[in-house]
Amino acid sequence: MSWQTTVETTVTGLGYELVDCERSASGGTLRVTIDKLQAQADAGELIDVDDCEKVTRQLQYVLEVEGLEYSRLEVSSPGLDRPLKKAAHYARFAGQEVEITLKSPFQGRKKYRGVLSAQPDAADDQAWRLVFDDGEADQALDFTLDEVREARLVPSFSFKGRGGEPAPDRKPGQRGVIKPKKQPKEAALKKQAGAPSDAAPGQDKVDGGLKQ
Repeated sequence: MSWQTTVETTVTGLGYELVDCERSASGGTLRVTIDKLQAQADAGELIDVDDCEKVTRQLQYVLEVEGLEYSRLEVSSPGLDRPLKKAAHYARFAGQEVEITLKSPFQGRKKYRGVLSAQPDAADDQAWRLVFDDGEADQALDFTLDEVREARLVPSFSFKGRGGEPAPDRKPGQRGVIKPKKQPKEAALKKQAGAPSDAAPGQDKVDGGLKQ
């Protein structure tokens, strides 16, 4: 098996969600981000040091058995500013405030912050919308996942579970289109791909709890 498949199979087999898995260009550093399953996270359960240690021990064993080499293994929680990496993540957190960084600038900027929703009548789960306030009125920015370099939740610091309160004009668990306060101006984006960053290798690292 590839290292991606090995990591995902191991993490999910232990009853966790694999949020992200990165390997440095040199192959020395393997970074794994895990989370509780959605039902547990919605109930307020968070990843702690014990969870990270459990996954670290199992990954060390499995990677050795599979003969997959690495010099540093880092297992951590997603933190309050949880990254959104795939369509399932966007669907899970629709209706919440997120910050996205585009691969290429649109109208002179790459970063946008607003409420996430699916595009109306989207043909697939790759098309999303961000409703944000430009200082004068609510605007709607339409984009696809391949146009995004990075997307993260904006921490809500709610005590009702990681999901926090639902956004205005939405019922809990509802998915669909956010209704902006004023008529949105939609924009289609045409962006180019970027390249991931890298880090120096070292020792294995376990990072539990929330990142501040």
